[in-house]
Amino acid sequence: MYRIGQGIDFHKMVAGRALWLGGVQIPHHQGLLGHSDADVLLHAICDALLGALALGDIGVHFPDTSAEYKDIDSKVLLAKTYQLISDKGYGIVNIDSTLLLQAPKIKPHIPAMQACIAAILHLDIDAISIKATTTEELSFIGREEGAVATANVLLMKNK
Repeated sequence: MYRIGQGIDFHKMVAGRALWLGGVQIPHHQGLLGHSDADVLLHAICDALLGALALGDIGVHFPDTSAEYKDIDSKVLLAKTYQLISDKGYGIVNIDSTLLLQAPKIKPHIPAMQACIAAILHLDIDAISIKATTTEELSFIGREEGAVATANVLLMKNK
């Protein structure tokens, strides 16, 4: 049996924070604001995985009101989410994701992000698609006020 999940996450860009995307620290003059490290890509993937099995969302499992998750590395959240999926008897077939941000350029960092995510989720790198786009300077994304990530996942029941 197959299950499809979709996730989306938004975070505000601010000065004085590291920029984490796909589990990789990206050099930039701004980072994303959040209770955790605010890695929008990993959060969107978590939501897609959880949604595929109707397990709620990242806020249900890792609430931003909990001191336990303050400044947590989102790679830990992804690993915990993967365990929830595994415990339900499912494996990941593939992930297709998109980052929306004006700057910095993401293309040079995609292989490192794919490798990081693949290691956490026990996948081959070619099972993880990461695309990036700008909004051509339109909206809060184009003004570098925030970033968005979307993710779609296909899960398969283990035999």
